[in-house]
Amino acid sequence: MVAQVAQSEAETGAGSRGAGRGVNQVILVGRLARDPDLRVTGEGTPRAWFVLAVPRAFAAKNGERDVDFINIVTWRQLATTVGEHLKKGRMVAVTGRLQVSQLETGDGGKRTSTEVVADQVVFLDAPRNSP
Repeated sequence: MVAQVAQSEAETGAGSRGAGRGVNQVILVGRLARDPDLRVTGEGTPRAWFVLAVPRAFAAKNGERDVDFINIVTWRQLATTVGEHLKKGRMVAVTGRLQVSQLETGDGGKRTSTEVVADQVVFLDAPRNSP
């Protein structure tokens, strides 16, 4: 019954600010394709960006699995933790929300950027020992 009420409200636009309620939740498991890029904004907020390589669940006709490379961004303490402890190749689980932004290019054109804004990153393996 609760699911029907929630679906009904989403379809009719009931809820906060007169807009329909939606669900924007992403759960990914994969390996870092490169080391995280940890920076601090002009306001002093840590931000870490990395690319997660996520193999697709199904194989192509030739038996190989394609891999999706997904941009992930973390903020504040999570960004600091990611930047200090993760390296290329580490396996992680990420939960967050999908964010799509329109950016204006230098020549006046438009470009779309899609990334996952993570609210949780779980380390799924131990760090590899460096020689």
